[in-house]
Amino acid sequence: MTLISALPASDGYKATGKGARPSAFAVSELATASFGAVGQELARFVTALSLAAKAPEVTVDHRLASLWYGFSFKPDGWEMPDLWDAVAGDYQASDGWIRLHTNLPRHKSAALKVLGVKADRNAVAQALKDWSIADLETAIVAQGGVAAAMRSRTEWLDHPQGRVISRDPLIGWHSPRQIKLRDRPEATASRPLAGLRVLDLTRVLAGPVSTRTLAGFGAEVLRIDPPGWDEPGVIPDISLGKHCAYLDLKSPTGLSKLQDLLSQADVFVHGYRPGALDALGLTKAKRDELAPNRVEVTLNAYGWQGPWSTRRGFDSLVQMSAGIADAGRSWAKAEKPTPLPVQALDHATGYLMAAAVLSALAEAASGNSIMLAQLSLARTAELLARLAKSETDEDITSAVPADYAPEIEASGWGNGHRLKPALVVGSAKMSWPLPASKLGTSNSDWPSLTA
Repeated sequence: MTLISALPASDGYKATGKGARPSAFAVSELATASFGAVGQELARFVTALSLAAKAPEVTVDHRLASLWYGFSFKPDGWEMPDLWDAVAGDYQASDGWIRLHTNLPRHKSAALKVLGVKADRNAVAQALKDWSIADLETAIVAQGGVAAAMRSRTEWLDHPQGRVISRDPLIGWHSPRQIKLRDRPEATASRPLAGLRVLDLTRVLAGPVSTRTLAGFGAEVLRIDPPGWDEPGVIPDISLGKHCAYLDLKSPTGLSKLQDLLSQADVFVHGYRPGALDALGLTKAKRDELAPNRVEVTLNAYGWQGPWSTRRGFDSLVQMSAGIADAGRSWAKAEKPTPLPVQALDHATGYLMAAAVLSALAEAASGNSIMLAQLSLARTAELLARLAKSETDEDITSAVPADYAPEIEASGWGNGHRLKPALVVGSAKMSWPLPASKLGTSNSDWPSLTA
């Protein structure tokens, strides 16, 4: 069995271009290698399906891969909403730094309730000066919020969760089983995922990156969100190529509809923490019953074992927990936490999730058994922390006009331009016929089955 378990060797794909994101860590090297992982696994799948006479060559544009780790969409004449809530950010407590993540209303309310203040940044800063970072982190999490104290790499590796993460595999494969792939006569070497139905139950940011990637090679992606959900700062970037529908999974009707969708899906990608799907009645046994031939890949923030396995988290918080922001501070000779220049943990995990989907599909197409895949932002942080950084005197900071495709993308918010694709696999070049769309603008049905 050759399910993907690590980044590919550098000779497994061709990389063009040079430069690096300014960082203490090998962010650009990770970007190129994660795109290479997608390309390598897609090439294996193309070969397994006999879509090409020989294994296609994989080419990654190093500069574009680095840029895709940031925003891929540039609005023409309008501005995307701010990524962060006004209260979100880093604060100095009595004994160190802590980051509050308040983009979601319930997370914001939890932090403000613990601190006993209104939604005013100055009031928040004043209120937490008397708190220790460990006590405040614990109190906010207990209230249902999300926060992360800044730890050093040494402190994280000594932490109970850090010790667990350091021993975890990059991609955890479990529950082997045989599946039979559905025939997809529309699949070609140029669009190898055409007709593949991908059910997407993920949020910011890693999961949506994985399904956007699959859509780029032809997959039919249906994203499901609860009614009224929105992520205004990122949706124009990551809804590219997808059908986006609302569905209330807490209602019997909505849950029944989701089960119907799952039974017709080829791939199921989700970001539920341990036990969350079980609470909806979608246990593994139920999923096996509904969709015995599915490929399933999932992620969470802090890993699948250990005391923090059910803890909510985001890229910026994991960077604080895992020592990345502290190492960045030392590298930059700064007083404040210095995070990565982009949300590299999210993006890398997303591309690795896409590679895991393709790896399982390739194994199944070859008649081998497959397994379910689990990834986490915290384990990707360990990968980045150990990755060698190349020497370069050319910084990659922001895109220039030549980095964007000339075609206008008519997104649901207005026209704009998308970065050129960073990955080519033989004759397969990433492209998205569907522009980025607002959430809830599609029906909760598979378009190919209702056309």
